[in-house]
Amino acid sequence: MGLAAHALLFEEFLAREAKAGALRLPLKPVAKRALLHGHCHQKSFAAMGAVENVLRLVPDLALDTVESSCCGMAGAFGYGTDTIDVSLKMAELSLLPAVRKASADTLICADGVSCRHQIKHGSGREALHVARVLAMGLDAR
Repeated sequence: MGLAAHALLFEEFLAREAKAGALRLPLKPVAKRALLHGHCHQKSFAAMGAVENVLRLVPDLALDTVESSCCGMAGAFGYGTDTIDVSLKMAELSLLPAVRKASADTLICADGVSCRHQIKHGSGREALHVARVLAMGLDAR
């Protein structure tokens, strides 16, 4: 078995450890709701279940996942003068309307750097990486 067979995304590792009973995070509630946008690499590796499971470790957090394709940013693609219109149209298919519809106290979660920039640019909302949400739960003591 090669090294690649042992490589995991952050959330896959945490979800695996939680399922095995080896993860001990003294998490406290941080919000009532979270809206999750999956990064393309999470979707392509079928890791969204792990991302959702990790967020469900946060007590009392109701989770909704946006049914979306790519956020449209795709690295620098979304900032190109000849591609920004396509980028924003992709984001407007489902991601940005869902973010705008979310209440002000709903956490917006997105692991992708490009995704977080697209969300901020298109909605004014700050999206958080799952690790930051977990850190908030640890700091809430």
